[in-house]
Amino acid sequence: MATTDELKSRAETLLALHQPGNPVVLPTVWDAWSANLAVDAGFAALTVGSHPVADSVGKSDNEGMTFDDVLTRVAQITAAVDVPLSVDIESGYAEAPARLIEGLLSVGAVGLNIEDTVHSEGGRLRSSGEHAELVGGLRAAADAAGVRVVVNARTDLFLRQDGDEADRVDRAIARLREAADAGADVLYPVGVHPPEVMKRLTSELPLPVNAIARPDQSDPASYGPLGVARISFGPFWQAALAERAKEILGRWR
Repeated sequence: MATTDELKSRAETLLALHQPGNPVVLPTVWDAWSANLAVDAGFAALTVGSHPVADSVGKSDNEGMTFDDVLTRVAQITAAVDVPLSVDIESGYAEAPARLIEGLLSVGAVGLNIEDTVHSEGGRLRSSGEHAELVGGLRAAADAAGVRVVVNARTDLFLRQDGDEADRVDRAIARLREAADAGADVLYPVGVHPPEVMKRLTSELPLPVNAIARPDQSDPASYGPLGVARISFGPFWQAALAERAKEILGRWR
């Protein structure tokens, strides 16, 4: 188990990698094998995605797993690689912030994604105030633990196509500003956005912005000029590998 000093150092390293205009790429991994592939390819930090983890253990995304399921897998990853690790904890698995922070630190993770879709309550969208309160609870719990866990506050407004498209960007910015004020370190308006929308998000939001990319299709050089600070792959790296695997296996049918 990592010491508090080791965890503090990893968290500081992870946060320092977030540079608007010079984005850190955090490949989204799901097990020790994929994590080793990414580290061997030269990546300095990783994120664990709930969707690919759920697929890998035969459960459904959207909290078909338990928090303990996630911790079991994260412990396997941190035992295999020695780089800072962030973890997608979906909407928190109906756990208290202190339990979430304690669990992540206990398996060596130093960052988290927290989204505003509440899967344990029928998939409703948290109000912006509720989401900010949860972000604040996570920040307070991390502070109490003595580690600056990197909190990536995500909104699903675009993913859900919530409300009127005409003011969706405005509402996402307002929502994420509340999360920033509550103690987030990174803001994640998840979705594949046109360049003009991404540029607006990065210019109007007060913290580093996370963008999602398709690793087999997106242009790596396109994100820096848009002001992005962090790139992750969601389920898309696993999906791309799955397509290639189907091609290989198809030769032998």
